[in-house]
Amino acid sequence: MNEKDELILLNSWASPFGARVRIAMAEKGINQYELREEDLFSMSPLLLKMNPVHRKVPVLIHNGKPICESMNIVQYINEVAVFNGKPALLPPDPYSRSKARFWADFIDQKDRLWVYGTMRKITRNRGEEQVRAKEELIETLKVLERELGEKPYFGGEFGFVDIALVPFYSRFYAVETLGNFRIEAECPKLVAWARRCLLKETVSNSLPDPLKVYEWVLYVNDKFGIKQN
Repeated sequence: MNEKDELILLNSWASPFGARVRIAMAEKGINQYELREEDLFSMSPLLLKMNPVHRKVPVLIHNGKPICESMNIVQYINEVAVFNGKPALLPPDPYSRSKARFWADFIDQKDRLWVYGTMRKITRNRGEEQVRAKEELIETLKVLERELGEKPYFGGEFGFVDIALVPFYSRFYAVETLGNFRIEAECPKLVAWARRCLLKETVSNSLPDPLKVYEWVLYVNDKFGIKQN
């Protein structure tokens, strides 16, 4: 990858998955790219062309070629953006790399609706279903907190797993407000880790304002006819 390469990121400002890509590019010193905002309720022809399988953001278009799925994009960026003085996003040894990929996959496992899907269940449901979703989210976050342990970041240094998880911190306010609970009460070390990540400009400049995300969640709920109590 060089300065003459054309880079276009199809994204939605509230997407935690798009934020992963922005953090990764910032970490690798990639600042020259075109950011195109997508309307997720009316997807552009370009998005449908570049990601016809999943039809969602983010999509990184590198010299006309699309790369889809956020953590796949993060790995791609790590492989093609080799600049002096910029940290690798994955560890150098195979075992540590496999461990990082395992935990990133744990965060995203769609069949179990781990972090993102469980958060969405909390913000879109009430009553017993919401209670179960809150319990599931806390259980998942506690597993991640145990893996973090006493380390400042998941891999010791900021990297792949941190990039996978920290964008969801911008949704904590919406989840807590609509779920009437506090994640920090159950997972204080994980919240401290998230705040530590936010001290990095590559992270803080890439994440949306939690209050704006909360308003976005309310807007989406209204679009789907979900009543707010």
